[in-house]
Amino acid sequence: MGTFLTAAILFFGQFQPDFLTMRTMISKMFLDHPASVEEDYFEHMAFAGRFAGSLFLAAGAALVHAIIPCLFEKTAGNLIRKMYYRIENR
Repeated sequence: MGTFLTAAILFFGQFQPDFLTMRTMISKMFLDHPASVEEDYFEHMAFAGRFAGSLFLAAGAALVHAIIPCLFEKTAGNLIRKMYYRIENR
């Protein structure tokens, strides 16, 4: 085993967080950011999922435009502008 792996096993083998520490870690990982934009976890997941889908569509349009320049001339830019507006006005 490598030195790093051995050290990690030794460190994490001794680290047994209590319930309060685990709750704080989970809260920081999953709840703090959605709360900062006034959403719960699932609202934020839905918003981010739709946003990812829009990015995927914009990337596809940009890729097609890169290969065939006469297609999707403004599609990616329009999608990005709409996404920017949604982010700034939520």
